[in-house]
Amino acid sequence: MQLDIEWEFSSFDLLGNVALYEILKARVDVFVVEQKCPYPEIDGYDQRAHHLMAWARTVSGKSLAGYLRILPPGAKWQEPALGRVLTTAAFRGRGVGGLLFKRGIEELNKLYPDRPIRLSAQRYAEDFYGAFGFVPASEPYDEDGIQHIDMLLQSRNTYDHA
Repeated sequence: MQLDIEWEFSSFDLLGNVALYEILKARVDVFVVEQKCPYPEIDGYDQRAHHLMAWARTVSGKSLAGYLRILPPGAKWQEPALGRVLTTAAFRGRGVGGLLFKRGIEELNKLYPDRPIRLSAQRYAEDFYGAFGFVPASEPYDEDGIQHIDMLLQSRNTYDHA
């Protein structure tokens, strides 16, 4: 079944209360509850970030299907960064993650053209990010009990994921 996705891209200041609640709920559900990883999910970066939401239109309205945030250069790393990439449980396996990530790269490129993009990937997702042209940029490391690796995309034209 084809999903009807509505995209929303916003700075923190322009997020409405409902969107902010849904984002934080989804991030806690995925990164804290599902992954059994108690850590400070609200980390102080959201106020400087841009937020990309994939809303799936449903019979009862709309539901958050996917989310990521874009950090500006200098917020966490020298490069602009993509992070908190997620697909909510109800929409996994339906292509939302690939669409979301491709759109995230496009939005980041509009904000920060011709800049490399950095992300901190959970090791199990390394191949997913690699399909977009990201390459390892660090040795694996433990972050909150989960193996991660920093990855870098040098050129916006290298990703080939649909």
